[in-house]
Amino acid sequence: MELNELLAIAKQERSQAKPVQIRCCTAAGCLSGNAEGVKHELEAGIKAEGLEKDVEVSGVGCMRLCCQGPLVQVDTPAGSKLYEKVTTQDAFAIIEALDGGKTHISEIDLSQPFFSYQKPIVLENSGKIDPEKIQAYIAAKGYQALYHVLREMTPGEVVESISHSGLRGRGGAGYPTGVKWATVAKAKSDRKFVICNADEGDPGAFMDRSVLESDPHRVLEGMAIAAYAVGANQGYIYVRAEYPVAIRRLQTAIHQAQRLGLLGSQIFESPFDFKIDIRIGAGAYVCGEETALMASIEGKRGLPHPRPPYPAESGLWGHPTLINNVETFANIAPIIRNGADWFASIGTEKSKGTKVFALAGKIRNTGLIEVPMGTSLRQIVEEMGGGVPDGGTAKAVQTGGPSGGCIPASAFDTPVDYESLTNLGSMMGSGGMIVMDDSTNMVDVARFFMEFCMDESCGKCIPCRVGTVQMHGLLTKLMQGKATQADLALLEELCDMVKNTSLCGLGQSAPNPVLSTLRYFRQEYVELIQEYLELIKD
Repeated sequence: MELNELLAIAKQERSQAKPVQIRCCTAAGCLSGNAEGVKHELEAGIKAEGLEKDVEVSGVGCMRLCCQGPLVQVDTPAGSKLYEKVTTQDAFAIIEALDGGKTHISEIDLSQPFFSYQKPIVLENSGKIDPEKIQAYIAAKGYQALYHVLREMTPGEVVESISHSGLRGRGGAGYPTGVKWATVAKAKSDRKFVICNADEGDPGAFMDRSVLESDPHRVLEGMAIAAYAVGANQGYIYVRAEYPVAIRRLQTAIHQAQRLGLLGSQIFESPFDFKIDIRIGAGAYVCGEETALMASIEGKRGLPHPRPPYPAESGLWGHPTLINNVETFANIAPIIRNGADWFASIGTEKSKGTKVFALAGKIRNTGLIEVPMGTSLRQIVEEMGGGVPDGGTAKAVQTGGPSGGCIPASAFDTPVDYESLTNLGSMMGSGGMIVMDDSTNMVDVARFFMEFCMDESCGKCIPCRVGTVQMHGLLTKLMQGKATQADLALLEELCDMVKNTSLCGLGQSAPNPVLSTLRYFRQEYVELIQEYLELIKD
């Protein structure tokens, strides 16, 4: 395929667009509320009314305000309306109101902070295009960045552009993406691999799933650009089996891209070959750790191993391997299209661009948000999230999943970036953000996350395998009102031991929720001990 052919597809797709668009969210959240049935009723109603010439009904990716789904957006020349909690019985009312009339269905204010504070880069196509139609992605400038790098840039220039953008890995650690790419590019080997880590396992996190369900071609294009930059010809997407919609849409996207010559041999009539295969994980949390993930792809048990050597030097089957997560790859095409300076102008001094979060917990507006780095936690929780429902107040927010920590409301003015969250005893993580209200017992929160780590420990190293069990037992003892001061001291000692002697990141970060709740909510631990002491005294 040549550029003129790509642009012709885009032009044809845009020319076929009808004046009125009805977009139904068909991401997993809305599908669970029968969004597919809503879409079917709308299509049938449009046909029955003879409106097919001017009205198009399409399924699109996540529209973000997941708590109000199923969501349906109607775009007419007069403006846009977003309907919430739409049922199959509402379809006729939506069609009747296409001329500007009113319906009984609740509408969402698109100017509210939940939407207006967002800056969609990764999510720019989410909720707008049909994720199962490659023509829709091409019409949104899809695959133009890939053409540009293959025809007009050297691999070294691509690596330099990503480095200059300041992009850091969105999987949790925040390692500079350009540095990782440069290391793989410099490695000498006859084979190299690119892996997309889509093994999203943090409780409350659904960012990567939503991106894959909403815009799978964006991730494929990012992987292909990365492969060209580092000299790889084979890619793998490691995605958990619990994401069947994402897997199905990825399979569809790969087949579509292969048919158009955008994946496979001689992409864009260039010497560059790149193939992508999907590997489905069995749900083990530890397989999100990159060495365990690679072992799983190789057909072995998903167990981590010590580093070095790092995957960039000796990864899959001993060959240099580049591993980034879904959101990182989804940032690549816009950086190439708009320039590294554009991306670097967004965010803070050390944390560039935007971050996608899954906002959940005790908060009015739960869903998917993408905000510039540097946005404060208060803006996210109180303005975008709308605060705590039923008159409650926010007590803390947990970021970074089981590896992260709990940040108290007193620190909500902190800007969200890698360094600030680490200084607070938490971490960015992959993007899970769970809000807790003033009725939440923070010791119980720590126990919940410790139970998760205990269950998910692979058992390879003793500190993690035994330490998490011991810590969970002490936290349970505290919650039962049977713990003493000596138990609390032992808990703190175990936190230090597990953090500093575990083999991989899962064990090393498992104590974080305990440490952060001890740091900010120690009084809740002390009160549970005092209640016990008073009980046995009586």
